This record gives sequence, structure tokens and C-alpha cells, in this order.
Amino acid sequence: MIKATNISKDFGNLNVLNNVNVSIKQSEIVSIVGKSGAGKTTLLQILGTLEKPTLGEIYYEESNVLSLGENAISKFRNENIGFIFQFHHLLPEFTALENICIPGFIAKKSKKELHDKAMHFLNLMGLEQRKSHKPNELSGGEQQRISVARALINNPKVILADEPSGNLDTESANELHELFFKLRDSYKQTFIIVTHNTKLAEIADRKIEMKDGKIIN
Repeated sequence: MIKATNISKDFGNLNVLNNVNVSIKQSEIVSIVGKSGAGKTTLLQILGTLEKPTLGEIYYEESNVLSLGENAISKFRNENIGFIFQFHHLLPEFTALENICIPGFIAKKSKKELHDKAMHFLNLMGLEQRKSHKPNELSGGEQQRISVARALINNPKVILADEPSGNLDTESANELHELFFKLRDSYKQTFIIVTHNTKLAEIADRKIEMKDGKIIN
């Protein structure tokens, strides 16, 4: 489903990625591991079209997304890729329900459609009673589940997660990991997860290890 070929990334004189090649299958859950500075997050951002590589190509289902113009690539990203971050990035002035709907508003979907879908995900995650709560009224685990629902609202084919359980306690982290597999089984999405969590890395369908800007395993 996703194929990255000969990906290199330089920031000035600093080489962060060096000729990386990786293929991801549809509905696969892949973990990316390695020490800090190995290039994991940069690779994830490039796969998500948030960054452009210095060299290389990214294909989604045979389409070279790096050949798209800026507006087209933004539209592609909004429609096809969901993002989950370590620090949630929920907007504090909006409720849980409103935060989930934001990517859908950007895609100009109807308010009713988005609210119905957001409530579906809130019910799925056991958070239907928290729909009107703002982020500062939610626990860390609840905030992260809201961010997962936000990533799902546009029915993306791919979910990219950067240390999604990094700030969670063990119980909340385990619940989040179980949720990823439940979502994959229900919606057939592909998950690519950068993580330092050993348990999550090992239960993924496949583990990619990085060192010094290269894939070593």
C-alpha cells in the first residue's frame, strides 16, 4: 500500500535519513523503533507528507504523492492520513466532540455527518459521557483516545502515530494499544507507529528498527 524508495533527508549539513527503503501492506500494524536521533520521527513525517525528503519517492497505491502540488498534497493528507501525537494536540477551547470533528470540518463535510460519526467513536471508546468536556477536564488516557477518534474521523486509510502512549500510565497505554488492534480489525486501516514502548513494538505485525538514519532490521 505504501512504498518509500531511496529516502534521504538532510537538514543543512546534518544527514537524518540515508537511503531508506520501506514497504507497508494494507491493514498492517508496523512499529518503528530505535534510539533517539535514529530518524524515526523524520521518516514518519515524510511518510505522512508533512516533510519532503531531500531525495526519494513516496508511493500510496502506485501514486507518487510527492509529485502533487501543495494544495493537492494537503487534500490528499486530509483525506487519507490520520495523525496521533504523543502530546494529543487537542485544542483547549473546544469540547471533545468538537476536537474530533475538526479534520472533517477542514474537509468540508456536513456538521450532522461529523457529529454522528464522532458520537460513534465516542461510544466505541466508552467516552460518550465526556463529549462536552474540554481537554483540561479529561485524563491523559481520555485525551489520547479523543485524539485517536480525531485521526479516524475522515476514514483515513493510514494512521501514523508518534509515541502515542509515551505520556500514559501502564494501564492507559495497554488500553490504547488494544484499541489500535480493535480499530484495525474493524476498519482495516494501516497503522505505522513510532514507539519506545517495548510491548507495543513486539505485538505489532512487524517491527522496523532504525539506527543512524538507516533501517537495520
